[in-house]
Amino acid sequence: MAYEIRLQVMSPEVGVEKSPGRPPPGMGGPPPPGMGAPAPSSSSFTKRLDTLENKTLYLVDIGFGGGYNFMVQLQKWFTKHMPSVTTVVKRKPGNVFMDDNHELWEEAKEKGHAVVLGVAG
Repeated sequence: MAYEIRLQVMSPEVGVEKSPGRPPPGMGGPPPPGMGAPAPSSSSFTKRLDTLENKTLYLVDIGFGGGYNFMVQLQKWFTKHMPSVTTVVKRKPGNVFMDDNHELWEEAKEKGHAVVLGVAG
């Protein structure tokens, strides 16, 4: 059985639509029975950017160990390989599993074009 892996960005603010097919194990989708909360029955995606050239990219560390250092390294990569991309490294407020407020997301929506939300460990 062949799978097509498509990388998109989920948007919590757009209406939901069904995703065709099932992703391969470990590539998203609902967790196995008894392994955490059930996944949403459908997902929504933002439109993919044609390019990152001359865009602002927020690199958001969610608070896991090593996440901030990873985002700084990613910022250095963009500086060297894609200098027209403006990167902003931020740490998500609150603890790892929830936000204290929505200020960061409002800022990213207002000033940025895309967000890389990352974990490390």
